[in-house]
Amino acid sequence: MSFRLRFGANDVRVLDDERVFDGYFGVQKLTLQHRCFSGDWSAPITREVFERGDAVGVLPYEPETDSLILIEQFRVGSLRDEQSPWMLELIAGIVEPQESDESVVRRESMEEAGCVLDELVPIASYYPSAGACTEHVRLFCGRVLSAAAGEVRGLAEESEDILVHRIPRAEVMEMLLANQVNNGHTLIALQWFALHGERLREAWGGGALESQ
Repeated sequence: MSFRLRFGANDVRVLDDERVFDGYFGVQKLTLQHRCFSGDWSAPITREVFERGDAVGVLPYEPETDSLILIEQFRVGSLRDEQSPWMLELIAGIVEPQESDESVVRRESMEEAGCVLDELVPIASYYPSAGACTEHVRLFCGRVLSAAAGEVRGLAEESEDILVHRIPRAEVMEMLLANQVNNGHTLIALQWFALHGERLREAWGGGALESQ
């Protein structure tokens, strides 16, 4: 692959970095300059940036039943939705300092869905809203050994109220095609699974997953 981005990390100057809000999440106020495609430096730019930490997500797949484990929960950011602020999602959690992605995936899978996972396969890593937020997300697909389908899970101290669903792969794909999935992380994971799901079913149903 020959394509390369024109500029890199050294083509930005941070002139000022101030913490302007500390709450459940944080906000930094940055003043910076960056290289322009003309070759000059931009005038100083001031932006507020939302800090919420990095996150991981996992799409649990159960090859024996050809089903996906998804969770349903309330999301305050979608209160404006005319149909419902509850969303059908993959399992996700924030990565705390000194934690590995895999340890967070396995912990959150148990907390949110009573889900024990075997193998993990990387799906994608990306910035969901780089114009305003520093969050970086890493997604995985995990082979399900057991799950608490039909149960309500989550940590009371974190105000979690999560319903666990086991849904056949074919039905989830129909929902994807019908635009019935409105969560970004879940959309990305399911689009990937639409391409790789059959390969995973064959590999995980008959032995270890082959190298990609």
